[in-house]
Amino acid sequence: MYWETTVKQKREDRDGAIQNCEAQLSAVGDESIVPEHADISSLLEQLRTGKMTAEELVSVTIRRAIASHNETNCLSEPLFGSALERAKSLDEYFQKHQKLIGPLHGIPVSVKDQFNVVGVDTTLGYVGRSFKPASDNAVMVSILEKLGAVIITKTVIPQSIMYGETESPLWGLTTYPGRPELSPGGSSGGEATLMRMSGSLGGWATDIGGSIRVPSHLCGLFGLKPSSGRFSYSGAANSHEGQSHVPSSIGPMSPSLPNLITLTKQCLLAEPWKLDPGVVPIPWRQADFEGVQKRKLTIGIILDDGVVRPHPEIQEAVRRAVAIFEKAGHKVIPWSTADHSSCIEIQDQFYRADGGEDIKTEVAVAGEPMIAHVEALVNSSKPISVYEYWQLNRRKTAAQEAYNTKWTTTAGLEDGECVDVIISPVSPHTAVPHRSSRWTGYSKIWNFLDYTAMSFPFAKFGSPGDPTSSSIHVAAADEARQSYLHDYAPRNTIDEWIRGLYDPEAMQGLDIGVQIIGRRYEEEKVLGVASLLEKLIQAS
Repeated sequence: MYWETTVKQKREDRDGAIQNCEAQLSAVGDESIVPEHADISSLLEQLRTGKMTAEELVSVTIRRAIASHNETNCLSEPLFGSALERAKSLDEYFQKHQKLIGPLHGIPVSVKDQFNVVGVDTTLGYVGRSFKPASDNAVMVSILEKLGAVIITKTVIPQSIMYGETESPLWGLTTYPGRPELSPGGSSGGEATLMRMSGSLGGWATDIGGSIRVPSHLCGLFGLKPSSGRFSYSGAANSHEGQSHVPSSIGPMSPSLPNLITLTKQCLLAEPWKLDPGVVPIPWRQADFEGVQKRKLTIGIILDDGVVRPHPEIQEAVRRAVAIFEKAGHKVIPWSTADHSSCIEIQDQFYRADGGEDIKTEVAVAGEPMIAHVEALVNSSKPISVYEYWQLNRRKTAAQEAYNTKWTTTAGLEDGECVDVIISPVSPHTAVPHRSSRWTGYSKIWNFLDYTAMSFPFAKFGSPGDPTSSSIHVAAADEARQSYLHDYAPRNTIDEWIRGLYDPEAMQGLDIGVQIIGRRYEEEKVLGVASLLEKLIQAS
């Protein structure tokens, strides 16, 4: 069959490129010169003082990327050859000019498969998009290169992107580092597993329902979903291209919060709106980032969205996070989710508005099969009429206005201040077995509202195996676990399914993130709150 022949060739090309580079880098020396999850600022200082070369930094990171791929199947288009050539050219520039070429000089980064790179395929997990290389770079790729970054690879995504798992007939299944029976989430599961294993210092991905935040939560990473239009989507391909009713957002992921902030800040200082009219002309606002760390905050807390109850340890992590703020004198209030289910119902109708025509068209190009989730999505509804689409947009606008009013009227609190941010679960569970995730309501509600939201790696599930561990560990009381398993009456079939996934023994040691949410275009504020939380944790 045509599609199988194409898959075979694509995988052989990718694997050959990886093996060739692996052999080339076999003589690379001590990897300890580049600490895992190293801060960009410290690496830049070593590059600036000549203690390390860009070639050394990139070579070590590529070796880690190869190790990550060999374990998890996370790479789609390795760019190792061009990355090493660019690193050498950066070293030559430094030798000649005795200065760095830009604020990300020599920093190895990765991008999700959607981002066009000249001469490289952008498949979106579709077989039929193979061997059709891009003729231009995505704007974000051009910005990263201008800043001096070295793009070392593109990472896998699921067929169609529209899936919370990373699986496709083209690339197969991506697995969780160290636990191959578990899913790293999606659609940015390739980015997440790569960074989890130090194969990239930071990466750029997309999020239309949790695709940055959920894999970040599952894999112990920081992941920022900005409001749409804060960063350029130009040259980044997408499923359902042309729809703007629930816009996808571009944002960074990283194992390090300082690195996440650096990537965000530097790419905004590059003024992307001058390259793409679709970007809002909002520069990096340092005052907002710093100001939120210097005053007392009012924080809303969500423990349960009223549709699917999170596992006990997920709720406990949120409680522990807000307790840290309370101890520091910040105010915490409960946040109502009474309107979340109706917002998500509208959003789900948007996802299915074309009756699956976009996906059907793509898979027909090569005659490839649909993975089960994609097939279910395609067959879940018929196309709606233009008039029905207009009415759906009216409902969306009304719901967004009502939510904004709800947030604004929190100024009626005794101190007269609105809630600054909300803290909630990212997902109702930790990493779970493949193809078993069913509910993304805790993340996609913020896509519907186009609010800023980020995942913050807060804790590990269960009791610490190592008493000297510095990580926060969250273990629910036996009474809470038993009550959830035996006394709790699920509200619906999805809620019942999620409860069935709860396995405290199997989940021991897995990552738990919390979500920090701000209103539209409050990226600096959300990052500032995250920085404050990290400082409070370190001080406790």
